[in-house]
Amino acid sequence: MKFNQFGRLDPDFATQVAELKQIHFLPGDWENTPPADLLSILFARCFPEVATASEITDREERILVNQDTSLAQLLAKKPDSITRAEFYTAALQLLDFIVADDFPDLDALQAMAKWQLPTVTADPLQGQDLVAAFYLLLATRGKNGQNFLDLLTSRGYFNGFFTASEQPHFVFFNGKSQAVFDTTKIIREVVYVESDLDTDQDGQRDLLQTTIFRPAETDQGLAVPVLYTANPYFRGTNDMAPVSYDVNKDLTPKVPNETQYGDIAYHHAQPLIPDGHTVTGETKSTTEKPVDPGIYSLNDYFLARGFATVYAGGIGTRGSDGIRTTGGPEETESTIAIIQWLHGDRIAFTNRTDGVTIKAWWCTGNVAMTGKSYLGTLAVAAATTGVAGLKTVVSEAAISSWYDYYRENGLVIAPVDCQGEDTDVLALDTFSRRKDAADFQRIKPVYDKMMADLKAGQDRETGNYNTFWDARNYRKHADQIKIDFVSVHGLNDWNVKPRNVEQLWNKLRDLPINKKIFLHQGKHIYMNNIQSIDFTDMMNLWFCYELLDVANDAPAVLPNVTVQDNAVPETWHHYTDWSEPTTPRTQYFMSGDGLQEQPPKNEEIVSFQDDGTPLFLASDQNAHHWESLLMSRQTSVYEHTRKLFLTPEFTKDAYIDGTITVTLQVAVNQAAGQISCMAIDYGQEKRLKADPSVLQAKGQQLGYGWAVDDVKEFQLEKTPSEFHQIAKGHMNLQNRHTPWQNDALTPGQFVTLHFALQPTEHYILAGHQLGIMVYATDMGMTVRPSTAATYELDLNASQVEVPYRR
Repeated sequence: MKFNQFGRLDPDFATQVAELKQIHFLPGDWENTPPADLLSILFARCFPEVATASEITDREERILVNQDTSLAQLLAKKPDSITRAEFYTAALQLLDFIVADDFPDLDALQAMAKWQLPTVTADPLQGQDLVAAFYLLLATRGKNGQNFLDLLTSRGYFNGFFTASEQPHFVFFNGKSQAVFDTTKIIREVVYVESDLDTDQDGQRDLLQTTIFRPAETDQGLAVPVLYTANPYFRGTNDMAPVSYDVNKDLTPKVPNETQYGDIAYHHAQPLIPDGHTVTGETKSTTEKPVDPGIYSLNDYFLARGFATVYAGGIGTRGSDGIRTTGGPEETESTIAIIQWLHGDRIAFTNRTDGVTIKAWWCTGNVAMTGKSYLGTLAVAAATTGVAGLKTVVSEAAISSWYDYYRENGLVIAPVDCQGEDTDVLALDTFSRRKDAADFQRIKPVYDKMMADLKAGQDRETGNYNTFWDARNYRKHADQIKIDFVSVHGLNDWNVKPRNVEQLWNKLRDLPINKKIFLHQGKHIYMNNIQSIDFTDMMNLWFCYELLDVANDAPAVLPNVTVQDNAVPETWHHYTDWSEPTTPRTQYFMSGDGLQEQPPKNEEIVSFQDDGTPLFLASDQNAHHWESLLMSRQTSVYEHTRKLFLTPEFTKDAYIDGTITVTLQVAVNQAAGQISCMAIDYGQEKRLKADPSVLQAKGQQLGYGWAVDDVKEFQLEKTPSEFHQIAKGHMNLQNRHTPWQNDALTPGQFVTLHFALQPTEHYILAGHQLGIMVYATDMGMTVRPSTAATYELDLNASQVEVPYRR
């Protein structure tokens, strides 16, 4: 175990005392309290689930401070102080570490050093040193990854925190909001925000069903900020399988053209907006309650700490009007309409028919957006509008350009495990309005036309970047982002590939905003319940700074770039930047089956076959199994369908930082062709699994009697593996210059390809080799031609550039 803690503040002693008093942990007259009594009082505070002295003693009797003495026995002696070793032996048990399992020798100080848990240096502890030790303990992370004050919270520490005459308010400790709000009385309500859209063309502005969860304390005059998640899946999904595309087909030759970007650039034209719905009155009370719960544990955590949470599916989802457009400008407008209502700039109705409006009177007008995948994507889209009220975004595994999700360099490229999916297929999946038969029937002709428009615009025949995709490229408007920004992405995410976050990061780099990025070793996942990093604490600092104006200096405290190590478990590095254009690059030349740093001399032309589709279709049709066979250096049925080039074994560790680029001189014996490349780490090693393991099911309590989450961690494989895919990339041989221009391709003629693989941050251990594999058909992502083809590589003009941090 190792606990990386980036979100803990180290305030001066006066601030520590003030905060301890504010949360009722430290007596107001502590300086005049006899030392032995103070020691007993502070330890007693660590058992909020019991109320009597005998019960507290019973709990303390269960905790050892040394091999022969329990905490209760120690305190019974009325000592004026406690040794540092005794204090931290008790502290680890309070943090839910098990002596028999975790530190059987009772050497707490050694264990804490090994686990990277902080300690005070004073010994023995009394007076100010004792107070400082308890302050630090409350901010220290326990075995489940949560800090001790959160553990106390889950056991009832803040129950009944406010007196009957006291106005509810936010309470902060160590720069973070605390769970002083009553989650048994959460107010759940639904409103219908009026948009400026009419995507279903019924002559009425689209109403957007919006689900609100807010603290009951807002009914007592407390105004709160909002964590808003735009979630197209919130009201359900449809079966996509019947409309998924067949990818077992030959690549289509393209007609050469001279298309330039200006020819296909999207220019938004504001459609006519119908008159607003008739208003018959105004109220402060809603009439509808939600039928769906919240879906994100991070939101639930903050709801207990005073942040309202809001979910909206947007146009075309059940309960709302409109049609889905899969990332189109209409979905961006739909997303920000909810922010505008929360900020007081738009109206909403209590229901769809009565015309009674309602304001977000309980909201401060400050909004943050959260969410993963499509949810995080819409947060990116909203940020590029500069909408008032949106203060920050925490987008996880988010798309920044839909072309980079479904296409690459002139090829149709599927997200992992989504072969045959496209924008129209996803539109069907998220068009939950379809579940209400009569509602769907009324707008079915418009829906059918929209689906036809999506099918035509996405253009699966060419795979080219066009006006349709340009309209769905949020990076075009990144210069409009005026808010502080947090991005989270998995370096093994082959659903929303890392290029999406890297290209956005490149756009954010020079903007005058605070920006942070977290890169973990997982796939398409959330990271707020990973044991080894205090992501939730960091976001607590961040949201308090951004939404509540708490002077906790979060932008300076949190690292700009936080990256999980791929070789050493539970290890996170922090840097000032990632994938910088100025990162030194090493050039490798392809020679024989190797990669060398010396320029080539009269290298040969090598070839490989692209005829694996029949073999794949006759097998289990498992793309992951196929990929593993392709990467293996052992003999396989696919060995002849690729060329593999390897560096010598590294003599010292190396850190790849950013984007590997390849330049290939290639020819194919037909009028169309596709090239795929993989960067692979070769070497027998127990590697981190890309799927985190559950350490403790429901092991994190997000409040008192409130929502829960599993505790997870990335763990090593049980047996060594031969290789790991670092990155991959693809290119159509007819899109050598841009993804919108078709180049001529003559069978047998050599052409030069230059393209980037997906960006990464990867640690190659000494003794390992870097491999670059060149192949054509990617069974999991490209179309799968049945016509065999022969590809040739001229090694005299084929090379690779690798950026190394060190």
